[in-house]
Amino acid sequence: MPAVTASASSRPAAAPSSARAVARPRAMQTLLGLLALLACATLAAAASGAVDIPWTALPRLLFGDAATPDEMLWHSVLWQVRLPRVLFAIVCGGGLALAGVAMQALFRNPLAEPGLIGISAGGSLGAVAAIVLGFQQFTVLAPAAFVGALGATLLAYRLGRMQQGMASLLLAGVAINAICWALIGLFTYLADDTQLRSLTFWNLGSLAGASWPLLAFLGPWTLLMSVLLLRHWRAMNALLLGEREAQHLGFALRPLRRRMVILTALLVGPLVAATGTIGFIGLVVPHLVRLTLGADHRWLLPNALVAGALALTLADWLARIVVIPSELPIGIVTALVGGPFFLWLLTRGGAR
Repeated sequence: MPAVTASASSRPAAAPSSARAVARPRAMQTLLGLLALLACATLAAAASGAVDIPWTALPRLLFGDAATPDEMLWHSVLWQVRLPRVLFAIVCGGGLALAGVAMQALFRNPLAEPGLIGISAGGSLGAVAAIVLGFQQFTVLAPAAFVGALGATLLAYRLGRMQQGMASLLLAGVAINAICWALIGLFTYLADDTQLRSLTFWNLGSLAGASWPLLAFLGPWTLLMSVLLLRHWRAMNALLLGEREAQHLGFALRPLRRRMVILTALLVGPLVAATGTIGFIGLVVPHLVRLTLGADHRWLLPNALVAGALALTLADWLARIVVIPSELPIGIVTALVGGPFFLWLLTRGGAR
């Protein structure tokens, strides 16, 4: 893929030194505060659930050996179930929020999110097709969802290239979403009772499939895609000024769009493949961080990444403790919390 280049003189104009002096400490303080909250949420989520682990026992279980039968049970629960799931929530939440920031910058619309160009719908279609065709093993389900997400995104991009501007890509994404959900409805109609339960659980999202092997793959992959997106913060700032202004600043828009769309698909596709559909993290979290820090993507991107990790960790924690010993699908929690919050933003004029 062609590299996006900009000469030193054509990069987006830097903020005045006084503004930078004010923005940088505030952004760093916010980032440190979010990291502290994330650490507390991680410990709370690791200790709470169907089997409660005393906080006083956590250091010994993390860094030492279990000495009593109770500690052996807690050690097993902590290392085999809780830690992989909590770390997986951090990885998925951060990736979804970062992708949301990228989409909102690309479309210059605070209502944009990764599902807008068919990523979520394509991933759901791939997984639903695999389930209905009789392949419910995760080793088949996840690749099918990833292929569906990437295929839908590339199709939307190719259709969107037929005309200039982002409006054609947006319309192509709307059409792809409609087709994918129609096909999902058809597969749902053809499914039997057992498959319907799996389809419902998938479409509502879950982190129950978290494991150390899955985390060992998705963790580095998500980190790599996130770093590549973080490197585009200057381009995202330039896009805020408008497409013509971004071109005048030296950014080649067509390669830039292609890189950002493909990077977003490569970031979100595997996450959707592993978790199902989880809404609002990529929409509400960037909104909240933007209202707090402004639209400078140098600070917006890392803060949104940590805020997304915090939001999904808390959502998964709530999903596990509300109906003990069962658990709610995490998509229900994010929708119940994110939907009213987003409506509150709209009534206050925050979604602009």
